[in-house]
Amino acid sequence: MNYRERLRSVREDLDLTQSQIGAILKKSQQGYNHIETGRAELKIDDLVLLCKYYNLSADYLIGLIDIPISYKR
Repeated sequence: MNYRERLRSVREDLDLTQSQIGAILKKSQQGYNHIETGRAELKIDDLVLLCKYYNLSADYLIGLIDIPISYKR
């Protein structure tokens, strides 16, 4: 699973909308949609925010590992 699919899967598992995640990242729904669909790249700062919000490791969110591990603060 690539990181775009993982981001979408995690978001949908939590019943969150693209607008809700976009707001966390200070982006519009369309801006976040571009990340999930490949029209824009995920910035490192945004990855860190998502790790904190979802309490998941970056390795899991970007697809390096398949077992969810909590984000360590």
